[in-house]
Amino acid sequence: MNTSDAHYKKMTKTPVSRLVIILAIPAIISMLITNIYNIADTYFVGKLGISQQGACSVLFTLQTIIQAIAFMLGHGSGAYVSKHLADKNINKASKYVSTAFFVGVGLSALLMIFGLLFLEDFLYFLGSTDTILPYAKDYGFWVLLSCPFLVGSLVLNNNLRYEGKAFYAMFGLVSGGLLNILGDYLLINKFGLGVYGAGLSTAISQLISFTILLIVYINMAQSKISLKYISVDAKEYLEIFKVGLPSLLRQGLASISNGLLINLVNQYDDVAVSSIGNINRYSSLVMCVGLGVGQGFQPVASFNYQAKEYERVRKSLLFTLGFGFIFVTTLAITGFVLAEPIANFLQEDPLAIPIATKGIRIASIGVVFLSISVPVNMLYQSIRKSTIASFLSLLRSGLTFIPVLLLLSYFFQLNGILWAQAVSDILSAIICAPFIFHFLISTKKKELKYKEKIAN
Repeated sequence: MNTSDAHYKKMTKTPVSRLVIILAIPAIISMLITNIYNIADTYFVGKLGISQQGACSVLFTLQTIIQAIAFMLGHGSGAYVSKHLADKNINKASKYVSTAFFVGVGLSALLMIFGLLFLEDFLYFLGSTDTILPYAKDYGFWVLLSCPFLVGSLVLNNNLRYEGKAFYAMFGLVSGGLLNILGDYLLINKFGLGVYGAGLSTAISQLISFTILLIVYINMAQSKISLKYISVDAKEYLEIFKVGLPSLLRQGLASISNGLLINLVNQYDDVAVSSIGNINRYSSLVMCVGLGVGQGFQPVASFNYQAKEYERVRKSLLFTLGFGFIFVTTLAITGFVLAEPIANFLQEDPLAIPIATKGIRIASIGVVFLSISVPVNMLYQSIRKSTIASFLSLLRSGLTFIPVLLLLSYFFQLNGILWAQAVSDILSAIICAPFIFHFLISTKKKELKYKEKIAN
């Protein structure tokens, strides 16, 4: 049995609950380590002062912008890589991943140059205050410099997942994440480089992670990365963009919303900016479990939908919803109960601890509802229903969050800001629920028609 046949059998015959878990666990570990090293930055930088920690909160928005580019290209190309591998067309799969990879590196290089040329204005735009700016510049310089490596890594990581090689995708990101934690400890604590050291550590870890993932992809993936595979067909670029658009909207709106959030918060003081940043980091840590489960589900849904195994897609969706709900709820309850110790760990300034504690408890309520909205969004993206997927991706960080944030901040000031994301998460889940039932019903009809066609 050749590689294509073996992969086809694995994706269409392995029990879906087992297959989703096999693919989800490496994705969860990757995202946990990524978020843990962001928290490690916060922890080590937080020991330096409240303005230094505020710089990490400001740069969180920039990192979200970078990830938006990467996820758009990674998810957009990955869905087509999975589709063409289901059709056993490796050359076509190679065109999509190569195009996404080189376009991503090129676009991120332009962002890097623009950001470095207009660094101060860019950081003010992201919500920096005058007291935070010197530290934001130290950190932002390295974040921008490593931008092409981060985008390249995430494109490779996502395409490995869509090929069903989630373990190898995990290996590259985890290696870089662990090195970043070690680098933070050495450069900040031992060599006294402060925020500059945190940024340098991040850049080094991104470079190493990129190198590992590139080597792994060249040696382990079915599809190939090469300049000769870069597409000259505008239709294929449009296909990557259309399927990747929900990821761009989701991450891009998250960066816009976070920038709006920071700008609303910095009217108070650096303590509030720092606290909001740490609440967001806690939410991201819990959310990454839900996203990891969803990422394990994506290649299963994409491959089986193309193979017309509609019942397997339905079963995998229901399993993902149930498994994700139990997992995320368990973490959320733990975070709610241990909110004050978590705040104490993340915050050095005692004035910030009450704000962070309250915010973590509120965030714990909201993240539970992500176990509903995330899988259905990823489902429609993976089966290349880009219009529905784009609408669903607009909800959490845009259509619901921005108006809720503006209204609650106006009427309830900082307390309203703390509640905005949780309220948005609840509303998003309510809006997403009917799309789950629509998919279950529509694919049942599609399956019956397909069976009738084969029978005739």
